[in-house]
Order: sequence, then structure tokens, then C-alpha cells
Amino acid sequence: MLLSVITVAWKNYEGVVKTWQSLAHLAKAADLSFEWIVVDGGSDDGTAEFLENLNGQYHLRYISEKDNGIYDAMNKGIAMAEGRFAIFLNSGDVFHDEVCDVVRELARKPESERAMYIADALLDFGDGTKIRRSAKHGWYIYHSLPASHQAIFFPVTGLKQHPYDLQYKVSSDYALAASMYKAGYAFKRIKGVVSEFSMGGVSTSNNIELCRDAKNVQRKILGVPGFWAELSYLLRMRTTGKTKALYHKA
Repeated sequence: MLLSVITVAWKNYEGVVKTWQSLAHLAKAADLSFEWIVVDGGSDDGTAEFLENLNGQYHLRYISEKDNGIYDAMNKGIAMAEGRFAIFLNSGDVFHDEVCDVVRELARKPESERAMYIADALLDFGDGTKIRRSAKHGWYIYHSLPASHQAIFFPVTGLKQHPYDLQYKVSSDYALAASMYKAGYAFKRIKGVVSEFSMGGVSTSNNIELCRDAKNVQRKILGVPGFWAELSYLLRMRTTGKTKALYHKA
């Protein structure tokens, strides 16, 4: 199995359906093998019934039970993953129609290479406005994720060794990528757009806590000096504040 697509959901039936529909973009390529793992937090909105009725389409496996938040649910998905790589496409996130080209290039990468492969994503502001977030150089990890979380292909072996740390409430994705980077997993760029996602997520609505969390990641995991971590904090506050304002304006 090449790819594990992990979807976390809670009381978002319509989002799960939207994500499922977008899997057709990836399924068009008969030469690419993937599984869909859904971790639902025990929703009572019909999500479990919908998944049950799919009869294992796209090698679907799912659980529907209470969890300790989004990152705990993601860890459950990691434990279930059987692919060589995993990507997190949460309920409401969708694959872009270019995803096959990106994943084909991913499949050609040597198995001996320890890397997180990153590509581009589209930020959907909900009013028809979509902005492309291009992947950056790997060194950008010292300030922030070099690509959108929904456009990072993580090696599953690395994820199982460096799962999400639940002490980081809104930026555990940053902590995970930083931990893997420090453990020797480089960031490697793949051209193309992988996914589209709404700007109404956790990091958009909790930008102050996000910035504080990120500064702790920089100091504790990446070893960034205090002065630079503080400067990064100020820059991040400015950037996330603008993004939040754009989202609410839309």
C-alpha cells in the first residue's frame, strides 16, 4: 500500500461526504494504491452509518468513538495506517484534481530516502477566493511548517515513532514535523497542488495560542535561540492575524 489517507471527523457529516467525494481524483489512477482511514469522535450525525454503507470502498477502515481531541484522533489513525506514506485530509478537506500527478512522483521516490515530501495547497476562504500556499524550503521549519499540513506526505514509519504530542493543543502538527526533522527526516519538494482546505480550522480560530505553542516547539524541539523565537512569534502573530481577518471578512 503506497498511501494512507487519514481523515479525522467530529459531527461533520457533510465534511466527511465532501472529503469522500474528492477521493475520486486519486482513484482515477489505477496504478496508485491507497487506503482511507476515518477516525470519527463518536458523532451522532449519521457519519458512522454513511461509512458503514460504503462497504469498504477505497480500502476504507474506520472507527467511531470518543477521543481526547483532534491530535489524539490523528494518533489513532497513525496506529491504523498500513501505507508507506500518510497524508492527513480531515473532514471537509479535499484532494485537488492534480493529486494523481503528485502521488505518482511520490511513488517513484526511493524507499531508502528518509524524507517528508511537501507540495502546494489551496486555501479556501469560502467566498470563492482561493489562494495557493506554495511549499517552502525545508529550513522554514525553524519558523513554521514549510507546507500546509494537508500537503505533507509523512513516512508512516516516522509517524509511528514520532506521533502527535498532545501537550501542544493547536500546533502539534508543527511539533510532529519538527521532531521528525530533528530525527533526520528532510523536507523534499514535489511540484503540484495536493489539496484544498477551508480557513475555518483550529489554527485559524486560535491564532494566539497557536503562536505560543509554536514558540515552545521552536525552543524545546528545534533549539531556536530565544531572540529568534520571539521574532518568529511576532511575525507569526502578524501573519495569522491577517489570515484570520481575511477569513472573517469572507
